[in-house]
Order: sequence, then C-alpha cells, then structure tokens
Amino acid sequence: MNILLVAVNAKYIHSNLAVYSLKASAGAYGPMVRLAEYTVNQPKDDIFRAIYSKKPELLFFSCYIWNREIILSLAEDLKKVLPETAIWAGGPEVSYDAEQFLQENPAFAGVMCGEGERSFPRLLEYYAGSAGSLAEIPGIVWREKDGEAKAGKAPEILDMDGLPFVYETPFVREKEKAFENRIIYYESSRGCPFSCSYCLSSIEKGVRFRNTATVKKELAFFLEKRVQQVKFVDRTFNSRHSHALEIWNFIREQDNGITNFHFEIAADILTDEETELLRKMRPGLVQLEIGVQTVNEETLAAIHRTGSFEKIAKRVRQIAEGRNVHQHLDLIAGLPFEDFASFRHSFNAVYSLRPQQLQLGFLKVLRGSEMHRRAEEYGIVYRSSPPYEVLKTRWISCDELLRLKEVEEMLEVYYNSGQFAHTIEALEKEFAEPFDLYAALADYYASCGNEMKSYSRMQRFEMLRGFILHTLAQGEGFHAQDRGPQTPYEERCAVFDELLTFDFYLRENGKSRPGWAADLQPYHEAAAAFYRREAEEHTYLKAYEGRTWKQMMRMTHLERFCRELSGRDTGKENVYWLLFDYSERDALTNSAAVYRIEETDIPG
Repeated sequence: MNILLVAVNAKYIHSNLAVYSLKASAGAYGPMVRLAEYTVNQPKDDIFRAIYSKKPELLFFSCYIWNREIILSLAEDLKKVLPETAIWAGGPEVSYDAEQFLQENPAFAGVMCGEGERSFPRLLEYYAGSAGSLAEIPGIVWREKDGEAKAGKAPEILDMDGLPFVYETPFVREKEKAFENRIIYYESSRGCPFSCSYCLSSIEKGVRFRNTATVKKELAFFLEKRVQQVKFVDRTFNSRHSHALEIWNFIREQDNGITNFHFEIAADILTDEETELLRKMRPGLVQLEIGVQTVNEETLAAIHRTGSFEKIAKRVRQIAEGRNVHQHLDLIAGLPFEDFASFRHSFNAVYSLRPQQLQLGFLKVLRGSEMHRRAEEYGIVYRSSPPYEVLKTRWISCDELLRLKEVEEMLEVYYNSGQFAHTIEALEKEFAEPFDLYAALADYYASCGNEMKSYSRMQRFEMLRGFILHTLAQGEGFHAQDRGPQTPYEERCAVFDELLTFDFYLRENGKSRPGWAADLQPYHEAAAAFYRREAEEHTYLKAYEGRTWKQMMRMTHLERFCRELSGRDTGKENVYWLLFDYSERDALTNSAAVYRIEETDIPG
C-alpha cells in the first residue's frame, strides 16, 4: 500500500507530533507509510502538486483550526484526480461532530476521533484486507457505500507508557537533519485537570502520565542530540507535583548548556519547592507559559478558572527575581462578563508583572467546547470559519475588539520583540497606564496613514521616535502636573534619542547608523585607539584572542553617551562609552553584553 500522512503546519519551525506518532504506531505497515509536512504559507498549488505526485492509495490529513480551510480545499481537488484514494482526517478540528463533517465534505472517507495510535494501525489492517470491518475499529467515523456516515465504537483511552517514542524510530533517525532549527514537540501527559469553558482539553476528564523514568530516558536523547528547544505539549505540566519536580530536577542536573525546555503551567498551584527549583535553573534553560486570561473574578467564575490572580502574580514575581526563566503570560479578550474597561484593567495588571512576553489573544469559539454551546446565551458572535474568533459579545463591541487588535499589534512590535525595552520602559512612566501608551502608539500609526504597511526594524525605530517627539511636543497623555518642575523639551528629546540608540545597538550592530544618533566621526581615532589597546590587553573582550583590532571593531560596537539612561539619575549629564559585545548575549532577552567605559578610560 502507498500510505501518506500529511501535516500542514502554521510555520516552518513547527513540526507535527501527531503524524510522527501515527507512523511510529503503524507496526508492520510502517515502511509503507510516508510523511509530508508543509506550511499554510506555501502556495496551495505547490502542496497539491507534491501530494498528487506521490499518488497515495490512503491519504490522512492532520486537521487544526489553522489549516482546516486549505486541507478541505486540497482534499476536494485531490479526490477529483485521485478518485480511488481513500482520504481520512483526524485532529481536534474534525473530531467533534464527525458525522456532520463527513456529510458536508464528501471527499473524505472517514475521520479518526480521539487518539489515533490505536485506530490508525487497525485502519491499515482493514485496507490491507487483514481486518473484518470498519465497525470493529474503535474511535472512527466512516462513510458507507451509500454515503451515510456511521460512528463505530467509542475511542479507546490509551496507556501513555504504551506509546512509542517517535524521535528514536528508524524513520526519524533518517530524517534527523529535518529537525534542525525546528521546535521539537514532546508530551509526558495527556488530559487536563481543569475545565476551562473555551478549551477542548476540558472535554476529556482526568490526566494520564508517562512514567518519569521513561520521560527522563527520552529527554536524555534530546540532550545528547543537543536540540535547540523541546516544547512540552502537556496542557498543565505541573498538575502532578511529583512528576514536575522529578523532570525539572533531571533537566537541571543534565543540562547541556544548549537545550531549552518550554512548559505550559498553572502558576497558582506552584509550590515553594517548585518555585525555588525553577529559580536555580541555568538562565535560558526553561521557558514557562502561563495562562492568566483575565483578572475579572466574575469572568473567571464563568469560564471555570479557579486560580486567583494574586496567587499567579506572587509566583510570577518570585520566579522573575531569579532573572533566569523566560515567562510568557496570556490574556484572552472577548470572554463573558468582560467589557473594554475590564479588559484594560486586566491588561495593566498582567503587564505590571513584566513578563518577557505578554500575549493578547482573542477568544476562539471552538466546536465541542462549553463556550460554543453557550455562545448564544452570552451574545457571542464569532467568525464562521477557522479560527472562529470572537467578533462581539454582550459586553464588548466589534469596534472595541478591533481597537484591542490595534493595541495587540503595537504590543507585539514594541514590547514582545524586546527590541525597544529601555525606551518603552521610560516612555511608560509618562502615561497614566501602560495600556494608554500602546493605544496612543496605534493612533499615531493610523495618523501616518500606513496601518497596513510592513515596516523594517529601522523604520519601527523611526516611527517610535516620531511618536515620542510628537507626544512630547503636544503634551498629550503625559501627566506633567504630577512631575513637578519639567525638564526642557529639547533635553527630554535628547534623553529619548540616547535610549533609542542604546536599544538599537543592544540587539545588533546595524549596518546603517540611525539618523538621530550623535555623530561619532570626531571620536573615530579615539575609538580606534581603544580597540588597538584592547587587542593587546583584552580587558573587556576576552573571547577575542587572536583577533586583530579591526576585526574586533567590526564585530562589536562602541558608542558614546552623554546622559545616564537608567535609575534615578536618568537624563543626568555624564559622558561615558558603552561597548556592545554580540558574541555574549543575555539568555532571556538575547541582548548583547554591555560594558561601561568611562570617558577617562578612552585613549586620546
């Protein structure tokens, strides 16, 4: 048989754990099963051509909200030219109400519901003529010859320890280089202990865990291969404390200095022991994703979220004190009982925790979720096609949600990118609340008439500078009445120009010098003299042994500043130099190492 498993991922860096797990479960049919991974960004015609050229007899698609539309279109076209091919679908986007899905999409022969590692090999047996009937296979819905959709036995709940380790199979070993520069997905548990009304994980009750001895053996494989990132897909990794502690202790003890591990956790149930352990990790070893969603208590009750914001905030702050763990916090706009003012309050509260990333997401009304069943009750109007995103509710209008979209874009560019951190931190202090800053930024972009334009990094800096100068000149949004005697406008602009220059060179040694930055030409010889001395003494650039002074000058950056940029003395006149070393970077921010050099220490 010619069997093809197809994944259409959201991005190239993603991989599809589901199709690899199915192939690893195929048993004797494994050699007949091929995998093909594409992305939603590729032209549909290219994907069609690639699949058609393989002429599969059995074709399986892995379906999610981000790829449903393209998969339905591909299946419809492929069935026209490969009429004998049996096309199946699986995944959360088609498993709910699979019979209706088959009625609406005649190109498909059936749907695998639930966990496919058991039903997939049974299906292959059936098509090979080794099994009696489809009705005997649990966890599938299929189309009879007369076109009627039929549901078989309920899906079987699998033992996690019986699942194969997909990354050590012969097939994956052959494709080892295919995972370079891509995220490796791994699961140590299935299910979720919580019942969030917007999430499909709430449908399955209980949590099943993979034996920790097995998990550690498999993680050792990733550590040995020195993969860049392993992303756990466990819905709430720390739902069993003994499980989390054992695995976290293992990755700390076996740390190879390269591999990073990403976990989705519930911060409010972290224990003191877990928190202290996380604070001992190598900087950059661990990333935590924490779903806050809202701080509105009525909303939390409606969506069945039990943790309090106070408990979450306490743990987030404790972990942040260690300056070693990347924290990603999530908010969801469009939830029941949360209006615009309430969401603004949620935004400001979570922003105050200063996570490395704050994701402003929008409610997706997923089929099969409680939110889907109660959408009419809540007055939730949402898009008919994936990702089924909210358009308005009883509490928040479409205009207001679109306003939050504008804020989200500015947040992504100017906060989550981390490229403007020091400028933004100083700018925040001029606004009553952080939300106001990003709303004002969105208004400024709109006033420039280029909301839909794609900007380069330099242009983003220039837009931010234009916004700062405009706002300082207008005095809008700044609470000057609370600040006492004001620094002259020109001086305030000069402080922000130096902050922008600092942020610009903190991430990379730009080929083009910013137009607002001070002219360094008069200091060229002094800078060259510094590098000539550094090539001999290596006072700061110890890792550059063997490099000439000109090579060091090209590989690093030396910048002259005239004002203090942090602390109580921000803006105070004081001449000094900063040396940016791009070979050494902060594990959390990716910022270059920075060495301060007093003016008196620069030759000449």
